[in-house]
This record gives sequence, C-alpha cells and structure tokens, in this order.
Amino acid sequence: MPPSPPLQLVALLLLSLLLRSATAAEYTVGDGPWDTGTNYATWSDKHAFLAGDILVFQYVRSQHNVLQVTEATYRSCDTGGGGVAGVIKSYDTGYDRVQLTEPNATYWFICDFPGHCLGGMRLAVKVAAAAAAGRRRRREPAAQRRPLASAGRQRRGAEPMAGVGVDSRRPPRRLPLLYYYFLSLMVLFFSGENLETLFV
Repeated sequence: MPPSPPLQLVALLLLSLLLRSATAAEYTVGDGPWDTGTNYATWSDKHAFLAGDILVFQYVRSQHNVLQVTEATYRSCDTGGGGVAGVIKSYDTGYDRVQLTEPNATYWFICDFPGHCLGGMRLAVKVAAAAAAGRRRRREPAAQRRPLASAGRQRRGAEPMAGVGVDSRRPPRRLPLLYYYFLSLMVLFFSGENLETLFV
C-alpha cells in the first residue's frame, strides 16, 4: 500500500524546507568584529551572497550598533539626527544575525555612532539572483567560497570581547543531501507507512 497523499505531501514539504536551510551560509561581517578598521567594500566584493544567507555582526554594544538603511542614508551617513530617517531596522545586541531574504537585492548597513559611518563602518551587500548566484559561486576560488562561521556562540545580549575573530578555514555549516533523504525516509517509517512501495 503506497503512502497516503497527505503523508507524501508532508514528507516533500519537510524535505524542501530542510534543503532550503541547508543551502544558507553564515558570514561574519568583515571576518571579525564590526569596527572602523575594516574595509567592508572589499570584504563584500569577495563573497557571493544568496537569499537565505546570514550576516553576523559582532561588536561591543557600548561602542557600536548596526542599522539597516536605505541607499540614500547609506551614502550620506545621515539618519536625520533622531536616528529614524532612512532606517529600515536597527540592531544593538552586540551579536546580530541578519538573514538576507530577497534575491537580486542590495542591503545597506551602517553604524550610527558619531563619525563611525563616515569613518568606514558601512556595508553594502548585493544578493544575487538565484541562477546567477549558482554560476558565480562555482567560479569563486574555494578560499573565497567558504562562508565564515562565528568563533563561538554567545548568549543573546552578551557583549563580545573586542577583537573576537573567526576561523576562516572552517567550511559552511551544511548537511549533505543524503542526510535529508534518510530523514524523509525516517518520517515515512515512523508514520507506519510501508517503505517497500517507495522502491517498487
């Protein structure tokens, strides 16, 4: 007896969600702390960002923040004095994870502390369209293709120490496709369905 259509649909949805999350990469912005001493344009240019990827901003809360802003605010470094003009979203935990959700879009980030944006603490991230991104990632040298993972997890709200680094040799956290195939089979198995029908 084949698995029921609702069960097949659940298994397919689970598999597609897991595969989507498996393709996301995590990048520590600037390969280290979010500060005025990093060239963020150079850093951004060496990566091929895809929708679903995550940017991690690490900084000391009392010294920096992260604002996602419009292009005009990014270029002028002016949030209008009150910190609201052109601001899409603000972050101030010291360990902020920002997911890039839109393909074929540019995300703009600045630090709003006095003089920091004009001093270079601003980042433009271009997210490629899905088809173009696949071709671009294949052409990147392996050293550039490996997204960076954070040096370690910190509890929410904890202030990172200045100079927190990352291991640039660490590969992205992705699970092999075979893992998801077996996970789907396990879902079917534990649902009481007959697995023999899948292989006939």
